[in-house]
Amino acid sequence: MASAEGGPIRTLLLVVVVAAAAAFVVSASHDFSKERIAANRRARLIASLNSVLDPALRERDLATVRIDIRDALLGNEPVDVYVAKDRDTPVAAVFATTETEGYNSTIHLLIGVSRDGVLTGVRAVSHRETPGLGDAIDIQKSKWITQFDGKSLAAPDRSLWLVDKDDGKFDSITGATVTSRGVIKGVKNTLLYFERHRDELFTAAAAGPSHDDAEQ
Repeated sequence: MASAEGGPIRTLLLVVVVAAAAAFVVSASHDFSKERIAANRRARLIASLNSVLDPALRERDLATVRIDIRDALLGNEPVDVYVAKDRDTPVAAVFATTETEGYNSTIHLLIGVSRDGVLTGVRAVSHRETPGLGDAIDIQKSKWITQFDGKSLAAPDRSLWLVDKDDGKFDSITGATVTSRGVIKGVKNTLLYFERHRDELFTAAAAGPSHDDAEQ
C-alpha cells in the first residue's frame, strides 16, 4: 500500500526536479548567450570603428563614448557618434549610420574624423547600389572610397566637394555618378556638422562614461 502511494509522489518530485533543472539550464544558456552576443557586438563595433580611425590610434587602449544626435545634415534618422578618448582627452569621432541618398536606396556610412576635422576613413556599411556599378563604394569592391582619407573642408575647399563631372575634386564611379554624388554629399555634410558641433561633442564625451560602461 505504501508502495502504491509512493509512486505518484516520487513521480511528482521527479517532474519538479526535472523542471527546475531545465529552468536552470535555460537560464544559464540565456545568460551565456547574452554575454557572448554582447562580446561579439563589442568586437564588431571595435573592428568597425578601427577601420576608419587614424592608424596611429588603432593600437591604443581608447575609451569610447557614444552620443546620440539628430540633425538634418545627417539624414532623417538618429545618428550614433562614437567619440574616442585617450584617457580623458577626446581624440577623434566616428559617425555611424550617417545616411545619404544613393541611386537605388539609402546609403549608410561610417565616417572617422580627427580632432582637427580631417577625415581618417570612410566606409559604406549598408547600401543597395547596382552590382558592378554603384557597389564600387564598398571597400571590398574597389578602393574608390579611400579617396576621402586625409581630406577636410579646407582641402579641398568646401566649394569643390563635388564629383569631377561637376568640376569638383573627387573622382566619380564610372556609370554611377548619382551614387558618387550621394556619398560625397553625405561625407561633406558630416564634416560640416563636426565643424559646427565639435566642441559640444567633445565636452559631452569628456564627461560621459565609456561605451562599455553605458552598455552594462
